[in-house]
Amino acid sequence: MTGLSRLFVVCSMLTLAACTAHSPANSDNEHLNTNDMDTFQTTHGKTLKVTPIKHASMEINFDGRIIQIDPVIEGAEPVTDYTKWAKADYILITHDHYDHLDPQAVDDLAKESTVIVTDASSAEKLGEGEVMANGDSLRLADDLMVYAVPAYNTTPGHTQFHPKGRDNGFILVADGLRIYIAGDTEDIEEMADVKDIDVAFLPCNQPYTMTPEQLRRAADMVKPRILYPYHYGDTDVAAMEAAMEGSGIEVRIRDFQ
Repeated sequence: MTGLSRLFVVCSMLTLAACTAHSPANSDNEHLNTNDMDTFQTTHGKTLKVTPIKHASMEINFDGRIIQIDPVIEGAEPVTDYTKWAKADYILITHDHYDHLDPQAVDDLAKESTVIVTDASSAEKLGEGEVMANGDSLRLADDLMVYAVPAYNTTPGHTQFHPKGRDNGFILVADGLRIYIAGDTEDIEEMADVKDIDVAFLPCNQPYTMTPEQLRRAADMVKPRILYPYHYGDTDVAAMEAAMEGSGIEVRIRDFQ
């Protein structure tokens, strides 16, 4: 790899569509607002659905294949029973903190063919996984790529939470649809190399990730078509929305507290 910019030079041409979906048959989570399940169409008309679970956890259903992001049972509220969710084809873990890595959740979701993609520290704790470092890329299927990008703290006194070079954010490219899942990070300079993003998930809760003002700076660098603030804890939702006013980016608030 010679740099992130080489990964993102091709701009995807695609059509996005969002709609309300029916209740997911694989979930028993009564807290889940099924109106929050958003559906997108990829370049060649395949369907991708994003279902918020909580905090940094979500399920992505791409053309019938299940991708779980940072699944945790009790690492964030409410408790999630993953035995009642569909088995995952892919599990992506950004880093090894308890609210992102839960070996029991991984075990509940995994089947024999599940591919687990993670950083080195998480793979060590799990005893398995395809390890990706910042700048790496991995082809999961003919129509599905994943890129690992930096995620770290920069604010003095906070850098011990997520040191530079240890953790990952991920860019998924699903049949041309480009999704940026930032992981736990602040508005780092490398975000300027994250190009042509259709859907972005950016965290917003200090001291661990970003303030609303940092969220806006990050969004201005990435310039996604659609932004989901996530991992926002006790951050004032109105403050996030106010910070994004005038950005020209569609902001969708979902249950990612």
